[in-house]
Formats: sequence, C-alpha cells, structure tokens
Amino acid sequence: MSNDSDLLRIGITIGLSSPTETLWNNGIKQNAIYLAETLRQCPNVGSVTLVNTTSVPLEESMPWNTSRWPVKGLGEIKDYLDVLIELGGQVGADATDYLKQRGTHLVSYCCGFEYVHAMESILFKRPMWGYNLFVNQRYDAIWMVPQVDYISRHYFQTLRRRQARTVPFVWSPVLLDQRCRELSKVAEYVPHRDAKRLSIMEPNHDIVKFCLYPILIAEEAYRRRPQDIASLYVTNTESMASDSAEFIALMNHLDLVRDHKATFLGRYDTPYFLSEFTDVVVSHQWENPLNYFYFDVCWMGYPLVHNANMCSDLGYYYPDNDVQIGADTLLHAIATHDQQWEEYRRRQRTLITRYLPQNRSVIAQYAQLLTELRITPPI
Repeated sequence: MSNDSDLLRIGITIGLSSPTETLWNNGIKQNAIYLAETLRQCPNVGSVTLVNTTSVPLEESMPWNTSRWPVKGLGEIKDYLDVLIELGGQVGADATDYLKQRGTHLVSYCCGFEYVHAMESILFKRPMWGYNLFVNQRYDAIWMVPQVDYISRHYFQTLRRRQARTVPFVWSPVLLDQRCRELSKVAEYVPHRDAKRLSIMEPNHDIVKFCLYPILIAEEAYRRRPQDIASLYVTNTESMASDSAEFIALMNHLDLVRDHKATFLGRYDTPYFLSEFTDVVVSHQWENPLNYFYFDVCWMGYPLVHNANMCSDLGYYYPDNDVQIGADTLLHAIATHDQQWEEYRRRQRTLITRYLPQNRSVIAQYAQLLTELRITPPI
C-alpha cells in the first residue's frame, strides 16, 4: 500500500477564455475533465487539479463541479505539482524552467490534429502564432490519443525532439448527463413513427470534420426514398449558406434543397439539438476516427451513421468515403432502428465501457505511464 507522500500530485492545463465559457464550445475542456476523472482512479495518484494558464479570473460559476474537478491558476499551484500535463493551455519557457528546477515532470498531451491545423493556417491564411511561435523542447514525455497518431506523430516528434507514444482515449457520460438534466424534455432517443429528421453536426472548422459527404449521403437516400426523410438539419453552416458562393452553388443542385427539406443552421450543443430536432445523425470524418461526438450520440441511443473505423462497432458504420454505401446504411437505420432501439442503446453503452475512466485496463495503462514517467529524470 502506497504512503500518501508517494502519491503523485498532478495538474492538467486548460486555457480559459472566459470565466463562464461553455463546456460544449470544443472538446478540449471535456478532454481535460475526462482525463482528470481517469487519473484520479490510478492507485499512484493523490490529487488531480485543472490548471488555468491564462489570466482569466477563476469564479464560483465555473461550468463544472469544482469540488470534483478543482481548478487553480498556474501561479497558485506551481510549487505543489509532481507532474504537469499540458493539454488545453500552453506552458511558456519561463514557467517550464521554474517547473524543471522544482523537479516537476512535464507531459505534452496531444489530442488535436496539430499538423492539419498548421497546414491549414499556412495555406489558407488562418493566423495561429505569427512570428512568435514557442515550441517547447523540454517535455519529459509526449502522449497522444490514437486518432492523431497517423497524421501528427512525426510533426510532434521532430519539432519537440522527443518520441511520442499513444495513450488510451477516454470519455465519460458525466458531462452529457449533466446537460441532459438541464433540458426541458427527455434527451435520449425515443422512436419517431413518421418520416425521419436527419441531422449533420460536423464543426466545419477544418477538413477532418466537414459536412459535405454527410449531405451527399442524405441526398442519395432522399432520391431513393423521399417519403422516409422529413428534413435535413445541418448545423455550423449558417455562414457558409449565406456567404460562400461555392457552397450555395453546390447545395442548389440537391433535391433536398430544391424541395425545401434542408435547413442550414448555426452552432448548437449536442444534447439539446438531438433532443429537439433529430431522429438520425449522419457523420463523416477524414483521419479523425475517434471523437467525443460519436460517443455522445450513441450513448443517448440515437442512430449514428458514420465512417469512423476506430469505433466501427458503434452505431451504423459505412467505409471510407463511400456515399452509396453510406446511403444504404442510412436507409437501413431508418427502416430498422425503431424495432430495436432499447437494445441498441444498451449495446452502445456496453461497447463504450472500454473508453470510460472506470475501465480497469485504461486505469492500469495510465498508472503504468505515470510510473515510467516518475523514474525518468526530468529534462
């Protein structure tokens, strides 16, 4: 049995832009909470704290339970950490030097498609760092979630001069359940006897999660069985549908648009939009084969038509970019889902247990990673 003095005090960085920002504006804050929930289960961990790296003041109205997931400013906690995991807020050169002098291990936790983001920033003039780029080369370890390995591993390794390794992807329904309790109606899927309402909720920030292929899948299904599809809602497209001549021109060739079945909307949080407007979700990814959105949808029991090969046993899977098979899969989901919707939800939740913070294998892997980190002299 470990002595309390042997237990690790861990910080996970976040970068708050507002003291009351929503947890649903991107996956980074959720990722930090799910990782914290996992690490606190490890037998060699004594405490886990979320560490804000910006100057945004911390207030009582944080959008998560601060008793369960405490948050401190970096300046407040920098003398009390054994390990700092940089996830959602970058640690600068001076802070790195201070932490290293204290013997704190620094881990880069990579959960974004940084190579893609850098490429798009350069090619499409999307400013990210300008001339003031700081690439920290004093990490003691680089941990990356499996879905970013193929695209970004060598981008991480060459620039940061450190080998990277994959770590378990973790997700929890804890934030989803919290949001669902706030809604005015039942958020989980219930059968809808009439023609189905299709939803596409890709963020459309970059090429890895874009709405066009799901729209084409819905179009192909509609051409075959228009009586089965009542509407198509596409979120995060309001500006494209207003300002992009190319997007408007493409959409005007579709029967769904010509028949006034398609609606292009702004941003919504997932639980609310599913509960109010959705019977089937259609999705597509390009080198993003694990994503919290898939788990949110499937945990709530909604049919998810998707091509994410790392979780192909979830939802209704179609391969690669095959729109025709995607349409087949969508029509199959429309025709059969309501006959086994309760069993589907039970099956999805059973499958998702492999990603939960309570999963013994996940806990053991992170405990081992921390053990290996602890015996490595800080750089």
